[in-house]
Amino acid sequence: MAADSEPESEVFEITDFTTASEWERFISKVEEVLNDWKLIGNSLGKPLEKGVFTSGTWEEKSDEISFADFKFSVTHHYLVQESTDKEGKDEVLEDVIPQAMQDLLCMNNDFPPRAHCLVRWYGLREFVVIAPAANSDAVLSESKCNLLLSSVSIALGNTGCQVPLFVQIHHKWRRMYVGECQGPGVRTDFEMVHLRKVPNQYTHLSGLLDIFKSKIGCPLTPLPPVSIAIRFTYVLQDWQQYFWPQQPPDIDALVGGEVGGLEFGKLPFGACEDPISELHLATTWPHLTEGIIVDNDVYSDLDPIQAPHWSVRVRKADNPQCLLGDFVTEFFKICRRKESTDEILGRSTFEEEGREIADITHALSKLTEPAPVPIHKLSVSNMVHTAKKKIRKHRGVEESPLNNDVLNTILLFLFPDAASEKPLDGTSSTDNNNPPSESEEYNLYNQFKSAPSDSLTYKLALCLCMINLYHGGLKGVAHLWQEFVLEMRFRWENNFLIPGLASGPPDLRCCLLHQKLQMLNCCIERKKARDEGRKTNTSDNVTNTYPGDAGKAGDQLGPDNLKDTDKEKGEVGKSWDSWSDSEEEFFECLSDTEELKGNGQEGGKKGGPKEMANLKPEGRLIQHGKLTLLHNGEPLYIPVTQEPAPMTEDLLEEQSEVLAKLGTSAEGAHLRARMQSACLLSDMESFKAANPGCFLEDFVRWYSPRDYIEEETIDEKGNMVLKGELSARMKIPSNMWVEAWETAKPIPARRQRRLFDDTREAEKVLHYLAVQKPADLARHLLPCVIHAAVLKVKEEESLENISSVKKIIKQMISHSSKVLHFPNPEDKKLEEIIHQITNVEAIIARARSLKAKFGTERCEQEEEKEDLERFVSCLLEQPEVLVIGAGRGHAGRIIHKLFVNAQRLTESSDEAAAMAPAEEELKRTGSPEERRQNSVSDFPPPAGRELILRSTVPRPAPYSRALPQRMYSVLTREDFRLAGAFSSDTSFF
Repeated sequence: MAADSEPESEVFEITDFTTASEWERFISKVEEVLNDWKLIGNSLGKPLEKGVFTSGTWEEKSDEISFADFKFSVTHHYLVQESTDKEGKDEVLEDVIPQAMQDLLCMNNDFPPRAHCLVRWYGLREFVVIAPAANSDAVLSESKCNLLLSSVSIALGNTGCQVPLFVQIHHKWRRMYVGECQGPGVRTDFEMVHLRKVPNQYTHLSGLLDIFKSKIGCPLTPLPPVSIAIRFTYVLQDWQQYFWPQQPPDIDALVGGEVGGLEFGKLPFGACEDPISELHLATTWPHLTEGIIVDNDVYSDLDPIQAPHWSVRVRKADNPQCLLGDFVTEFFKICRRKESTDEILGRSTFEEEGREIADITHALSKLTEPAPVPIHKLSVSNMVHTAKKKIRKHRGVEESPLNNDVLNTILLFLFPDAASEKPLDGTSSTDNNNPPSESEEYNLYNQFKSAPSDSLTYKLALCLCMINLYHGGLKGVAHLWQEFVLEMRFRWENNFLIPGLASGPPDLRCCLLHQKLQMLNCCIERKKARDEGRKTNTSDNVTNTYPGDAGKAGDQLGPDNLKDTDKEKGEVGKSWDSWSDSEEEFFECLSDTEELKGNGQEGGKKGGPKEMANLKPEGRLIQHGKLTLLHNGEPLYIPVTQEPAPMTEDLLEEQSEVLAKLGTSAEGAHLRARMQSACLLSDMESFKAANPGCFLEDFVRWYSPRDYIEEETIDEKGNMVLKGELSARMKIPSNMWVEAWETAKPIPARRQRRLFDDTREAEKVLHYLAVQKPADLARHLLPCVIHAAVLKVKEEESLENISSVKKIIKQMISHSSKVLHFPNPEDKKLEEIIHQITNVEAIIARARSLKAKFGTERCEQEEEKEDLERFVSCLLEQPEVLVIGAGRGHAGRIIHKLFVNAQRLTESSDEAAAMAPAEEELKRTGSPEERRQNSVSDFPPPAGRELILRSTVPRPAPYSRALPQRMYSVLTREDFRLAGAFSSDTSFF
């Protein structure tokens, strides 16, 4: 066995040292990235200007590399600067230290308010960071840290890169970096110390100077002077002495039905809490040298009142609760609810209405009953009586989501005509507080596709929002909507026009719900006119037919009373007084157009112009100038015609879909043309009735004059005469105009089948309203709510005059108009709009909070007021604002007073620190030394102490080149950090 194992022991493994290791591959990848980013060589920039770290533009480039299977991200951070002239670059570069080393001594940008932590600690304008790619990964062991640092050092040496290269070690939250910067014959090591507990000897300047000097280890006996920059930051959190000026809504008064802190129709605005949580005062001593001041564990010369520079920043409350933001957000949440109104409130009130009449015979008799609906006295109590009666049947009054007082207040706000005994004549109610209709604010509804700010729809949206937030939430919304729908039916049945709606057809620029309400108003107008005509006709019949028969009376009337004849002809078809809703419903059940048209004809006559010339003219409006009929020379009369049917956008879309489905065949095209010519046929019939014996040419001369071409010709006698004929398109065989003319019968407009069946359309609208879920309703009205919120924001901004907010509002309007113009906008986009509104509200609330704290309104001197207003404006828009005059300026004195008051509150709350007024007075009038100590106590202990120590000393030997040295220190309550950059000469050491 031993003999067999001997050959095996002679076999050994051959290691190929020419193969690159993982470490070498990593270094190569770092070098490759530096080369790709062209960070090779020395590129000197201009000296840094003051404040450029905050005002300038920072950019970064990233790449990913790996060490074995551990991934690192490499990021290049740099300040964008104008390219400098390359003159003098050919000089001897050995004498030029890298740009980063020069920046260590630059004092123009100490303590930048907003910058990368390495920029704040070292004052660098350009650097590269290598950090673990995953947030959870960390380089924890010392050996791995040293390995990475040596990799960086080799990569910098191989490439000649003079940009500082940092490696992030330990957990990312600790922000620990080590790094290196290399130049020709020089090197800077970036080191860091991070502790939780601070050693006592390092809490003051003298202890930190000892660290700095020992680290430098300068062998020179008079040590070169150390330049010192110090900043102490004081935090003010207690605003109790300055109440938050926002008046919260009186919820109890609102729930009780009183209109107190918030009126219906007026949006709430402002933050419920102070949107400014803290004020940070930074007192800075920018240029000090060792020996000028004393700061040790026993005594300190660093009095914040005496600091030459004061700067202030405010810390904003994270997502402060804002009234307007909540107002819109809570309403938007309804859009995601699935319940119907019936599910929210219980059994349907509309079912109760149907159950009142159980017997089918009663239902049929009700349908065929021609008696008009009695018109009740118009008042709030009468309007909601029907709705209340039905709700009480299955729900007690105390269980109703809205009590009577609140409900009546809302209904009176929505329907102001209910307060008067007589209904208003106009259909639109205009509030004096609303902007004029020509103004940009008023016309916002065109962009948002909402509704005018004085319309019923707009007011309804605001009321539903108010109820959702303060009066029972979703149940209250469902209750009000149910009352609103019942009110709409009440107005339809009793011929009361809906207030707050512009007259005329539906405005397609508004939301669909607004169009539906306008459509219902059109129906009420038609029905009201028809019912009034019926009453007038009945009274006329009673008066005129007293001596004899109505038909005979109509025959005895002359041509001067044609208008009366039209109304009194009882024997010809369906006269005006024979129309009723129930009869119309049965009449519409017939489907054949020809049969319908003939239904009103006397004996179903259909003949040529000669037969029609014997008919009596009906439905004349006025004579058409001097035009006469071509064949009998009678004057041509313009007939009374039916108005075209108003359409909402969903009906237009439905009609276009039906027409599109007919296809492109000849039959489909013919049918489509016939469907679209209903209005033309009605006008032809009215024209024939008004002008017996007329021809198509006569109709065309009135209806479409361009299609009747007249030419001057010479007749047989040599006289110049006008001869006219139809246009080429009218002469096409079997064209739609000719077919319609042949089909048309002489029927006046009042006896034609209605182009606009107001009964059917009104019922369709009422059904549409009744089946809307609260979520559907919220979707319809959300544009109105956003519109109202934008108007409120603009109104509040105009009081504060904040330029940055003006820009945001313009962007918000532009964004909202794009989103809301599309049907069914995405929830995410709607949330963005609401978030923008809340942000603007918070900015305005912050401005008001700062103005209240700095007392801009209480300033008597105009100059001081302007200074403070400018200061407050800068606080809102800039990360940090310099206080002009430090502690002796206008703003400085106010800030000092704020801290003094806060300190007094703190002292008075501490029993041990409490003192009698006499003792306090004695202290105030004591020795100068005591008064000085008291002034120091005006401020709390600093929340943060920052120091920067700089010097230029030769390292490591006395004959080495003098190079910049820098150490930054920050001390807070729970954190102590030292960040040092120590340069050494690598040529003469």
